[in-house]
Amino acid sequence: MTYAPLDLTGRIAVVIGGTSGIGHAIALGLAESGADVVPTSRRLEQVENAADEIEALERRSLRITSDVADRTSLQRLLDETVQAFGKVDILINSAGRTKRAPTIDFDEQDWNDILETNLTGTLRACQIFGRHMLARKYGRIVNIASLSTFVSLFEVAAYSASKAAVASLTNL
Repeated sequence: MTYAPLDLTGRIAVVIGGTSGIGHAIALGLAESGADVVPTSRRLEQVENAADEIEALERRSLRITSDVADRTSLQRLLDETVQAFGKVDILINSAGRTKRAPTIDFDEQDWNDILETNLTGTLRACQIFGRHMLARKYGRIVNIASLSTFVSLFEVAAYSASKAAVASLTNL
């Protein structure tokens, strides 16, 4: 059995964390499927490189940095994307961080920083982009969790807890 290729022609996608790892692969896959894609992260050089790759696939892109810990930067990301393209159809939440250390010795500030990025940052982006999508009566949000949501991994308790919470948030 064969399946028709995914056709996202005319769709606008924002990939938070779209300049490296899984997010980068998703950003390129969306562009290959016809979507115009805004890959974003905190580092401008990485944003520019990812946008260059998307444009090499003959898709449109923007060069906007954002930080999931900063609600204002996420709102700016939405506003500038809507100004340039008129809408956002797809949001991918792929920003994430981790630190490997024994749980018994894990620094509380590191724990909080990981949850701030992986969980609270995902919530912020869902709130900001979700309002836009609800107003338009269309939109798709994909939150990236992890295998560690379901299987314990050695010395990454904060990451695992944050990604399990992302999965739970997504199921609401």
